[in-house]
Amino acid sequence: MSRISALLAFAAGLLCSSVVPVAAATYSFTTIDMPGANTGSTRAFGINTTGQIVGFFANSTGNHGFLRDTAGGFTTIDMPGALGTFPAGINAAGQIVGNFVDSSGGRHGFLDTAGTFTTIDMLGAASTAARGINAAGQIVGFYSDSSNVFHGFLRDTAGTFTTIDRPGADSTFALGINAAGQIVGQFNVSPGTHGFLDTAGTFTTIDVPGAFPGSTTAQGINDAGQIVGGFSDNTVGNGHGFLDTAGTFTTIDAPGAIDFTIAEGINPAGQIVGYFSNSTGFHGFLATPVVLAAVPEPTSLVLLGPGLVGLAVLARRRLR
Repeated sequence: MSRISALLAFAAGLLCSSVVPVAAATYSFTTIDMPGANTGSTRAFGINTTGQIVGFFANSTGNHGFLRDTAGGFTTIDMPGALGTFPAGINAAGQIVGNFVDSSGGRHGFLDTAGTFTTIDMLGAASTAARGINAAGQIVGFYSDSSNVFHGFLRDTAGTFTTIDRPGADSTFALGINAAGQIVGQFNVSPGTHGFLDTAGTFTTIDVPGAFPGSTTAQGINDAGQIVGGFSDNTVGNGHGFLDTAGTFTTIDAPGAIDFTIAEGINPAGQIVGYFSNSTGFHGFLATPVVLAAVPEPTSLVLLGPGLVGLAVLARRRLR
């Protein structure tokens, strides 16, 4: 092989090796509406490892919870004797947490284990709401005290409560927990709202870059540490969901959404649930990641193209 031929072969090989797979991620959206519900009254809040989804809806008899299975079938969830039931989280074992309104209008948390309901009330609280549950059965949520100040809580598997207050906050709401015990939620510092990540008592503030100041909420976290929530942009009333992967933010907008989309839960596979508004009201959604085919790294092609052309011209001149 001549020296020029060898150079051409080397360059061609370099070109082939420079086609680096670059995976572009997008989402496939499925709208979730409970059959028989009032139009525009369905909200999805939690999703587990297997893809089971919980949320709530309204119909002519009031507010009810739902469980959507992996085949798309729905089961109604009602706390016995409740005026309204609002599921918000589900773990891998199918345990469901949320809150309900009793016959006197009081609000309490609940744990639903295979149809057996346990009431969750923070001692001395005026109201309690459970929002997230992890694989170990640890539950997070929030409660209001006698002064109507809200505090987050962690309930361990023995039923012991620990109050969660973000330092300096006016109110704190714990909304999601993963297998490692990392907790996400929101805190209020007048006049704004910010998300937070609580790792063993160390708080990190979460604000979506470019969001309207004081408009970020963190709603859910998976075992990989990915966080979902919502924020408003600089247009009044225009809200979006977000995915935070190690500080890299991706906006989540359900197709056809008007005014807002909010992401409430995320499972280990990266599937996201939440709800959005349009002209007919509120609708739940499931966003499933879709990985597109690998594409060549464009920079390599641009740099190598002229080089190959130059080598080809040089080869022709040497052969004359």
